[in-house]
Amino acid sequence: MSDLLASDLVTPDAGEAPLLGLASVSILKVAPLTRFSFRARTASVKKAGAAVGIPLPIKPLTSETATKRAALWMGPDEWTLLAPEEDLQAVVTGIGSKLGSEPHALVDVSDRSEAVIVTGEKAAWLLNTGIFVDLSQEAFPVGTVTRTVFHKAPVMIWRIGPDAFVVEAWGSFMDYVAGLLIQCAQELEAA
Repeated sequence: MSDLLASDLVTPDAGEAPLLGLASVSILKVAPLTRFSFRARTASVKKAGAAVGIPLPIKPLTSETATKRAALWMGPDEWTLLAPEEDLQAVVTGIGSKLGSEPHALVDVSDRSEAVIVTGEKAAWLLNTGIFVDLSQEAFPVGTVTRTVFHKAPVMIWRIGPDAFVVEAWGSFMDYVAGLLIQCAQELEAA
């Protein structure tokens, strides 16, 4: 994963066996991360980015990464912030000190979501078995992020490399999402 965007942050969970490992596609669980849902007005965006150590993206569907940090645009006033587990308090303290009484919301959602990394030459094809978004490099380049639906489950898709995606879903949906990804990948192999 060394050639991937955010490769120092979004890494496979060493304690978990790969969910799937085929020649054309693999699915790996992501190691635990600190995840925040952050909402703020435009005037606070630069200060918040300085507090986290990464500029918050303001262009729709984009992301910004820095060493062990990522900020994902989720809406005009909403971002998902990612950091190592041990940095939870540092992010809370940093944003609190920079923004003070300025209106904002920072919510720790680390336990809400789980993620998998889908990689390989057939990664986009596999995701398109349940996502009706054009995942070609031209339409969905590296760094693009969006919320969508995989079959019936709400997910967040983030392209972190030419043939690599992070798929994040609420913990209660991840078995469903991962199970369908594995089933569709096995059908791909049989075809």
